[in-house]
Amino acid sequence: MSTPPAQLGISERTTLAIGEVVARRGVGLRDALLFAGPAMVASIAYMDPGNFATNLQAGARYGYSLLWVVLAANIIAMLFQALSARLGIVTNRNLAEMSREHFPAPVVYAMWGISEIAAIATDLAEFLGGAIGLSLLFHLPLPIGMVVTGLVTYCILMAEKQGFRPVELIIGGLIGAIALSYVIELLIVHVSWGAAAHGAFVPQLPGSGALRVAVGIFGATVMPHAIYLHSGLTQNRAPARTNAVRRRLVRFSNREVIIALTLAGLVNMAMVVMASAAFHAGHPEIAEIETAYHTLTPLLGAGAAGVFLVSLLASGISSSVVGTMAGQMIMQGFVGFRIPVWLRRLVTMVPAFIVVMLGVNATDALAYSQVVLSFALPAPMIALVILTSRRDVMGPFVTRRLVSIAAIVGTATILALNAILLLQTFGVGMPGLPAAG
Repeated sequence: MSTPPAQLGISERTTLAIGEVVARRGVGLRDALLFAGPAMVASIAYMDPGNFATNLQAGARYGYSLLWVVLAANIIAMLFQALSARLGIVTNRNLAEMSREHFPAPVVYAMWGISEIAAIATDLAEFLGGAIGLSLLFHLPLPIGMVVTGLVTYCILMAEKQGFRPVELIIGGLIGAIALSYVIELLIVHVSWGAAAHGAFVPQLPGSGALRVAVGIFGATVMPHAIYLHSGLTQNRAPARTNAVRRRLVRFSNREVIIALTLAGLVNMAMVVMASAAFHAGHPEIAEIETAYHTLTPLLGAGAAGVFLVSLLASGISSSVVGTMAGQMIMQGFVGFRIPVWLRRLVTMVPAFIVVMLGVNATDALAYSQVVLSFALPAPMIALVILTSRRDVMGPFVTRRLVSIAAIVGTATILALNAILLLQTFGVGMPGLPAAG
């Protein structure tokens, strides 16, 4: 005997409603909202504290000139998140599981190792971001802020016991807070929109230091854990027993990716624009979140500084939740077991505490963690391109040649940037860019 809909949980009711929607032709706005969730959750990875660090440095040091990097990274991110979601919908498996099934064991273990390093770097950035926000907003010592961030994250993750929908709604609310904060910031600062448009569409790298920041932006925007996570969020979210249903789910998923990541991209660009407008002309040396906060108060008022911290806090908490979810999915997919949430959270906290105890600058740690992520990116990107291009995996949903070429170009771009950064780091001069001193 089936359970009456009124007695089902919110996640079960959502799944049931999605099944009814895909079975009919007409879809209204309320129906479309049922499909909002996976891309929205994944998009928080594109607004995490690592983005705050790299975007702050990009805007303060180089003005609007690196906005094109944010735009390019966001376009690449859209493509790969759409491919990840498609893989989950079509196969009912996530990227880590499919990699374990289709690649040789040495490759699988290498991917797992790289992905775990990326997960640690991700969680370090997100955890530190929340702790910095709490520390500045409530005048707490940074270690206490870290403990509070860990506890809040754990409490939100407990909502996952009720299914996928409560976490999606919580993350959605926090994303709304971040977006609203930057709308307010842009209304406060004086923006040169002409210069911003030029920086967004005319590629340029003003100096060797800009390359590291650019690679950091890619690492903070196209996130390894988000690529893994998206396939897991779609794999069992809605029933897909026929190719016709899968086709409609993929179509809805693509639309959600475009909307969610456009919003994330606009928030990222707003971060750079705000930092450029507030700091570039008079305070280009500002590269730390704490300094930016204290400088915003005399420049734009306590309200602007407070809004900045609220957005950072919302970003740190929400992305910490998403990072833990992704870490669990990666571990379970590659090696077939999961660990308790509290233990995963504790393992994540330890590197962050070590960074603080060693006296490492928190914002620098955030920025460099994004460079680490950029070097970890090619593994899931290459795996996703290979799997979604295989007809024995995707059947009639195999990616078209043009899409595969675009994905290969995106992966090659990341690899090229990483190679240039390595050469520059070891003192090899590049045409138009001096070697790093």
